[in-house]
Amino acid sequence: MSIEIERKFLVKDESFKKEAHQHSYIKQGFLNSNKERVVRVRINDEKGFITVKGKSNATGTSRFEWEKEITKAEANDLMNLCEKGIIEKYRYLVKSGNHIFEVDDFLGDNLGLVIAEVELSSENEKYVSPIWLGEEVTGKEEYYNSNLSKKPYSKW
Repeated sequence: MSIEIERKFLVKDESFKKEAHQHSYIKQGFLNSNKERVVRVRINDEKGFITVKGKSNATGTSRFEWEKEITKAEANDLMNLCEKGIIEKYRYLVKSGNHIFEVDDFLGDNLGLVIAEVELSSENEKYVSPIWLGEEVTGKEEYYNSNLSKKPYSKW
C-alpha cells in the first residue's frame, strides 16, 4: 500500500519530446471507474499491470495506489472485461531537476490532449517547472484517465 502524491498539468507545446529520455506506448482500460475505487488494467509496451486507486484528497494531489505487474497475456484477457472506452497514449519521460515528468500524448478520442504529471514525496515538495509546462489541472476530475475513457477530450 502506498499513497501517490502527484501534480498534473497541461502541456503548451511538443518541445518535451526532444527532452525525453524514454517513451512507451500505453493501452489501458477500467474494470471499475467508480471514483471511490478505480481498478485499471494497463499494457505498457510488453508488460501488464493491474492498479487500484482510491479517492483523491480534497486538493486532488494525494490518493491510495496499489499496483501489481501481471503478464501481457493476462492484461489482454482482462481488457476484454473492461468498461467501454479504452485509453491509448504515448508516454514520454522527461527529467527536470530532481524529478521525472511523465508526459502523456493521447491518441484516439483523446487526440490533442497532452498532460504532464510529476510524482512528489510530499504535497509541498518543490520541483523545477519545464518551459513547456502549462496550466495546472491537479484535482480536475475531467482530466482523470478513468473519466477520459467515458467522456473523451474530443467530446468536450
